[in-house]
Amino acid sequence: MNKKYLTLIITAAMATVSATAGASGYRFGSQSVSSQGTAEANGAEAADASTIFANPAGLSRLEGRQLMTGLTALVPHSTYSDSGSTRFTGTTTGGQKLQDEYAPKAVAAPSLYYSHKINDQWTAGFGSFVPYGANLSYDWDWAGRYALTDMKLTAIALNPSVSFKLNERHSFGFGVTAEFMKASLGQNVDVPGSVAASQAAGTGAALIRQIVALGGNPAALRSISDGRAEVEGKDWGYGFNVGYLYSPAPGTRLGVAYRSHIDHNLGGGADWDFSTVTTDRVVNGVIEAASHHEDSAALVKLRTPETLSINGYHEFDAQWAGMFDVTWTRNSRMQNINIQFLDTDNGDLVIRQQWKNTVRVALGANYKLNERVMLRAGIAHDEAPVRSDALRHAALPDSDRNQLSFGANWKLSPKSSIDVAYTYLDFKEASSSYKNDCRPGLLTCTGNGETTRGSWQTHMNLLGVAYNYQF
Repeated sequence: MNKKYLTLIITAAMATVSATAGASGYRFGSQSVSSQGTAEANGAEAADASTIFANPAGLSRLEGRQLMTGLTALVPHSTYSDSGSTRFTGTTTGGQKLQDEYAPKAVAAPSLYYSHKINDQWTAGFGSFVPYGANLSYDWDWAGRYALTDMKLTAIALNPSVSFKLNERHSFGFGVTAEFMKASLGQNVDVPGSVAASQAAGTGAALIRQIVALGGNPAALRSISDGRAEVEGKDWGYGFNVGYLYSPAPGTRLGVAYRSHIDHNLGGGADWDFSTVTTDRVVNGVIEAASHHEDSAALVKLRTPETLSINGYHEFDAQWAGMFDVTWTRNSRMQNINIQFLDTDNGDLVIRQQWKNTVRVALGANYKLNERVMLRAGIAHDEAPVRSDALRHAALPDSDRNQLSFGANWKLSPKSSIDVAYTYLDFKEASSSYKNDCRPGLLTCTGNGETTRGSWQTHMNLLGVAYNYQF
């Protein structure tokens, strides 16, 4: 089974979540430390340069030149319990049934925002952030190894923006996004299952005769092991975002923000390795030839979903402010993913996703403790795009989650401050009965034909810190 297929599924999935600060899927977790403190409910607050991500119209509220640089660390805890994964032959895959800490102990992502007020009407800005990411590393002998063993996804977005202030009530914003994504994926190839199936079908004798004719030792088949597939892909894609901010009264704002889809042509290479299937080189060569898999270039065309956010902000008094955000993500763009193996006879590897559109709802509050300290808090509920257990793949064992966040802003001086934030994400138990519709031996498609049955339990902690400076 080709690894490239997975590289692009993850790329696609994660791109799906790149559009919103609170999306599920492959979202990294936070694109701004100040917004993290309110569970990303503060899209209409526009208090610092990170409004470039949430709503570029908010740039019109910023004075002078402002810089924000931050770092967010994600600390996950994940476990998997297998409940009967099988090969395409219907027999058990064997392997480890329990997986603990298959996610890294910690992952960190930087963010950078800058705004420059040009005059009373125009303000420009630039944002750079990590829109999504993933890093999974299961044991190579786990029960679901024919679906996935390891996957890493990294991405970065560059987002120059500009805002126009029509008057004290109406502001508009526009930005262009250049998005780079890179993904790698590995999985085992079910050689033992393929050999067992050939023997059961009565073609095993021909395989043995071929091995003997080439000087190999067919006895090596008695201790046969898995093959390996590795794939990488990368691409730049481009899109835009727009925003509108309405201020009916001082201290009250309503915002609308939209991020467009981004088209990606993920290109890379697929590598197959059968060199350690047995201890006999001749046997390995025969098996590799029989697999009909060869190293090649690979391509997947993707269109990421767009998002639409509606948010509000209101100052109740000199100390308290409340806010909300509702974000809709068009995840239904993610149907089946076809991975093409260029210049080969191998059929496409098809990943069934069939994602559903999702809604994220967040509520937040600010409390001004004194002239130097602002406290923040927020809660959110985020839907997962996965439609059912039968469509939940090991590369994205996602589920609905609830979020609780706390944060603070501490003024160091009239021109500088520090933001800190903590978030706890609790995921609903995620079960899978995903079956690959292809199987080894077919030229019309690529796949191991495995069925992954099990459940994931996950929770995450996010820690963020940012420095702000006004020139």
